[in-house]
Amino acid sequence: MSGLLSLSALIDKINGVIGRATAWLLLAAVVISAGNAVIRKAMNLSSNAWLEAQWYLFGAVFMLCAAWTLRDDEHVRVDVLSSRMSPRGRVWVDFLCHILFLLPFAALMVWLSWPFFMSSLMSGEQSSNAGGLIRWPAKLWVLVGFVLLLAQALSEIFKSAARLTGDLPMPEAEETEPPATRNAGGER
Repeated sequence: MSGLLSLSALIDKINGVIGRATAWLLLAAVVISAGNAVIRKAMNLSSNAWLEAQWYLFGAVFMLCAAWTLRDDEHVRVDVLSSRMSPRGRVWVDFLCHILFLLPFAALMVWLSWPFFMSSLMSGEQSSNAGGLIRWPAKLWVLVGFVLLLAQALSEIFKSAARLTGDLPMPEAEETEPPATRNAGGER
């Protein structure tokens, strides 16, 4: 188990570094979006390339930060059910759902996105919009994003298995009382 946990820690670290670095692309997308809007309104000029660049950056952030989001347990949960479960029950749900749903889905998407990306790269596919960008970078984000998500799914499975076998501690039980019932100091 220690070898799998070491691999898990490496995957977690890589996805954290990539996620934090990629999140900065949001700033670039906002600057491009604002600049494009100002130029369009002030000078009546527009560029499909700038518009597509902003889309590519948003796509990169979405795809390349998904694994980081999973790693930090910031993904969407059905809190109505999850909050009523014990920490061990939540770990079992995560373990089974990652194996039955996330792992096959991410693997299928890697398998399907490889030819999707390669076809675009080899053909030099261009945007159908006048002045648009080449398409393969956007398709590369899809492939890389699902590779990272697949790796993170394995990491989460390893950590869940380690928690279930006692090799890692269970996560802390979450507060189930709504925040509105507490005062500003967190007291009830």
